[in-house]
Amino acid sequence: MRGIDWTIGVEIELLAPKGASRETLARHVAERTGGSATRIFHPESETSAVPGQPVFENLTLGYRVQDAEGNWLASFVDDLTLQRDLDKRHAAQPGWFRLVADDPRLLRLAMRHCDASAPLDAVLDPLAALFGTAPQQHPGGMVRVVDAHGASVAIGAPLPGERERPCEIVTAPMAENHLETLGALLGDARALGFTLPHEGATHIHFDAAPMRSAKAVSRLVAFYETHHAALRAFAQSNPACVRLGGWPPELSRLTADPAFLAMEWPDAARRLAEVGLKKWCDINLANLVNAPADKDTVEFRIFPSTLDANDIMRWARGCEAILRFCLDPAEPPIPQTAADLIEAIPQLAVSG
Repeated sequence: MRGIDWTIGVEIELLAPKGASRETLARHVAERTGGSATRIFHPESETSAVPGQPVFENLTLGYRVQDAEGNWLASFVDDLTLQRDLDKRHAAQPGWFRLVADDPRLLRLAMRHCDASAPLDAVLDPLAALFGTAPQQHPGGMVRVVDAHGASVAIGAPLPGERERPCEIVTAPMAENHLETLGALLGDARALGFTLPHEGATHIHFDAAPMRSAKAVSRLVAFYETHHAALRAFAQSNPACVRLGGWPPELSRLTADPAFLAMEWPDAARRLAEVGLKKWCDINLANLVNAPADKDTVEFRIFPSTLDANDIMRWARGCEAILRFCLDPAEPPIPQTAADLIEAIPQLAVSG
């Protein structure tokens, strides 16, 4: 199967069988590669029903696997959108917990100073020390940190409801051997009985560097606005997947403006930052604009979960073809019909 000529990273949402966890897969991969698995904190956000506090920020437990040479291979983390397959009445498993705060900055502070491998009753000690207090132990295993005035800083609590079972595989960036790397990881998951979650998705991240031009972004936006339904059909998107959708309406107006097209990238990025781009959409451009060091990408989020690396490579070839169409210096016109689309980008033909 033909590969791609682009550095990508892939996120694949899976579900561990009952009695297993994402740690099970992480340690299996570490053993296969002669590497190591280290417990880590993984930041996540979830909606809240508390008035005046629309979002709770979380640190959940995951595992980072390095190969025998010490290179990052993949991480295995929770995804809070995976809900339906879990028994919410199930008691917390020993050693599994999460940290919660209403300010992501406090959890970033906890990530810098706390040890994810520590037990719940001790994990927040370093954070409390920063505020000159000691953690408060509460019934049920909950641990709370307050500042010197009694204001809440963070809470640690056992993690019930089988939350150890969701497993999002987050690969390191892959410049080559994409199929082989993905095939080995998913082969491990299949061997251990991992399955596809009801809400599951696959996200493909493309190195953003080639896309840093106003014209390339403008063409990508125009392409998506014309063919978003065809892209969903090509992807065979999971209808139960959440956190998808289109961009703010202002984006297409901005990127179609001749003044925007004439901008150098720093000026174009500043204008794009004013539109209010978010991660949770079909194609995530927020990372392209904000350029975070750990995820400087254009992210296609429309694909379903899979245990077959060939699926991912077929999707990746289609996405790469879209990006290269947008980068073509000849600037071919955006196809307007389904037939013209497949003629221009045959990689988007729907299989089966």
